[in-house]
Amino acid sequence: MTDSTPVVRVRDLRKSYGSSAAVDGVSFDIEAGETFALLGPNGAGKSTTIEILEGYRDRTGGDVAVLGVDPERGGLDWKSRLGIVLQSTGESGTATVREQIAHFAGFYPQAKPVDEVIAAVGLEEKAGARIKSLSGGQRRRVDVALAIVGRPELLFLDEPTTGFDPEARRQFWDLIRSLSAEGTSILLTTHYLDEAAQLSDRVAVIAGGRLIASGAPDEIGGDEARTPRVTWTDTRGRHDVRTSEPAGLVSRLVAERLAGGDAGEPEGLQVIRPTLEDVYLDLVAHATPADDPHRASGRSVRKEARA
Repeated sequence: MTDSTPVVRVRDLRKSYGSSAAVDGVSFDIEAGETFALLGPNGAGKSTTIEILEGYRDRTGGDVAVLGVDPERGGLDWKSRLGIVLQSTGESGTATVREQIAHFAGFYPQAKPVDEVIAAVGLEEKAGARIKSLSGGQRRRVDVALAIVGRPELLFLDEPTTGFDPEARRQFWDLIRSLSAEGTSILLTTHYLDEAAQLSDRVAVIAGGRLIASGAPDEIGGDEARTPRVTWTDTRGRHDVRTSEPAGLVSRLVAERLAGGDAGEPEGLQVIRPTLEDVYLDLVAHATPADDPHRASGRSVRKEARA
């Protein structure tokens, strides 16, 4: 695999269960050193796609290469180049944090120093604690430690900060940024849209088994989806106007009020610039069939995105 070869290459990926298509013609690339977020509501095909890339699930059709290898044929050497953080926290019996990480380090020819990994995930004070005694968030950090101890070329992070408090999430973001700076390629799934916006070089949105949009976090959805909105209230009621020049519109509104003898800005004036979450919710709402429970005016999807 050369430097110009994508770390992950997916073409027309399909996975069916009987007559039901869980993944329906998905294609994307992940470049070396890139952090790529795959976003979508539950049941969209996101987890199935990830499991195929990790080699846990066979595909029905399409072509897939991960680190230049078809995951269905990847052996131990290939697997040693991957780091995987699954959605569920693993049970580790009575082992301590240090013992468990040291045990996993023994599987890799060039593992990171154990204490360096413990510090990276913020578990120095818990290094001698038994994993079964840790909180859910602390166990999640152990999962991350086990995934990075082998210096993976490609790291799969499937909802990695579930159970983290806000401070721990920010610390985790710093860890991911440092891994990216070292050249680790990362495939991230998360329901925290601010997390995707903060960490990703590119994002892709999957819904109904299809990839419906991809691009940089501040570009996905196109110019129209990212056009700011200006809202305000006057004697004629509530106004909500999309405009590429919100400052100009606000200036005109204030000038009109002054000309009419009113001082100050209009009541309830707001300039709203769409976030990645806003764009994501709009994309999913328009792509999901009307009978899908996630549609419902975006309320269910919004709740999930903020879970």
